[in-house]
Formats: sequence, C-alpha cells, structure tokens
Amino acid sequence: QVQLVESGGGLVQAGGSLRLSCAASRSIFSFDAMGWYRQAPGKQRELVATITSHTVTNYADSVKGRFTISRDNAKNTVYLQMNSLKPEDTAVYYCNAEAWGRGTKYNYWGQGTQVTVSS
Repeated sequence: QVQLVESGGGLVQAGGSLRLSCAASRSIFSFDAMGWYRQAPGKQRELVATITSHTVTNYADSVKGRFTISRDNAKNTVYLQMNSLKPEDTAVYYCNAEAWGRGTKYNYWGQGTQVTVSS
C-alpha cells in the first residue's frame, strides 16, 4: 500500500510563500506522474500542478508564474513552492501519485494539508 504524507501547510498573509512537501513510502520512480490538487470549501477538487517521471510539468492557469512543482528522487519527495499567495489559494492541498500497470490506472492520495491565506 502506498502512503503519501503531506506537510508544510499553514496560515500565511497574502503575498507570502509556503512550500508543501509530499513524501512517498516507495520510490517515486515507480509513478508515472505526481501532482498537487486542492479543494476549497464548497468547491470541487481541482488540479494545481503535476510533474511526470520525465520531469515534464503542468500547471493550472491560476497558479502559473507563482507556483513551482519539483521532485527529489533521492528523498522520494515532491514539492510545491507557492509564492505570491492570494486569499483564493486557500484550500486543502492534496498530493497525488499516478501509476499505470497492465492497462489499469492506479491513483493514490495523501490526507491533505490546509493552506490558509489571509488578506
């Protein structure tokens, strides 16, 4: 069973920065992609950023230029550096790992970490 453990959330003022970490219980080389999603109260979970095993990245338009996703293969950890935070970035942030095997897609989720941006 894969475990993803997020950390780094908290309360920050608008314009501030936070770095989220997602530590995996096994080598992240085994995943085709990893990413961060977020869910604000009363809203659906949405994609924030993803990074593939070949380090190809993808970002939601709302965070482009402010957030950076990266990975440290030696530490089995994926990061999300969040700069110039806005109140609308407030949400629970979830780490995701995706793997394909025998034609089946496997999705794994962390427990989430709260990010609150005050105005």
